[in-house]
Amino acid sequence: MDLTDRQQEILAVARSSGRVMVEDLALRFQVTPQTIRKDLNDLCDRQLLARTHGGAVVTSSVENVAYEARRLIADAEKRAIGRAAAALIPDKSSLFINIGTTTEEVAKSLGDRRDLLVITNNLHVAMQLYPNPDMRVIVAGGQVRHSDGAVIGASAIDLIQQFKVDLAIIGASAIDEDGALLDFDYQEVRVSQAIIANARRVVLVSDHLKVGRSAPVRIAHLKQVDVFVTDKMVSSRLAKVCREANVEVIEAGE
Repeated sequence: MDLTDRQQEILAVARSSGRVMVEDLALRFQVTPQTIRKDLNDLCDRQLLARTHGGAVVTSSVENVAYEARRLIADAEKRAIGRAAAALIPDKSSLFINIGTTTEEVAKSLGDRRDLLVITNNLHVAMQLYPNPDMRVIVAGGQVRHSDGAVIGASAIDLIQQFKVDLAIIGASAIDEDGALLDFDYQEVRVSQAIIANARRVVLVSDHLKVGRSAPVRIAHLKQVDVFVTDKMVSSRLAKVCREANVEVIEAGE
């Protein structure tokens, strides 16, 4: 893959531990942090790693990054996306929120909303919102995935199909530049598809690092989305898909 010896070793360290930190690698190889950042950027450009604050984590086209590592990827951007998406949710509305670290940031920004009904298959979202007396929170039943607190399976789908809500806040693990929204677990995808089918308005939340990433299972297409909230639009091809499908794009930035 035309990697330097140091980059090959960085990749080996990342694969063994799941993540690497700039300062640790600089000490390990006795080079400057700037040199390590250049190596990490090169590995990320090749989609072998994904940058986090102060380091990078392993990526894969068939298996998602571990939940705790995903929380670190583009964390500032996700917070900005969460605030921008929450601004679209009015008081006295009903909504679905699906699994994902970015959708969790939306939930964290809903603290001042009143009279919301929230249906979710994300235990982290439920734990974030249920103490608020101005919100009713309904958690989908079914199997809980150990890795990230996602509730998946037929029971979750059955509950979601009992509702027709105002808004769906959805995430995706990957976005193809042709507009396909992708994920890794077909059971999770089936829940997300039910959420999209039973919402009057669909809001996709995703940082720019998801664009061009690979995942094997198709959730939907951007033309099924009403609003795409991201930190920045990095693909002219994807921007064209949004324009042609009349998808509103909100760039939140930091």
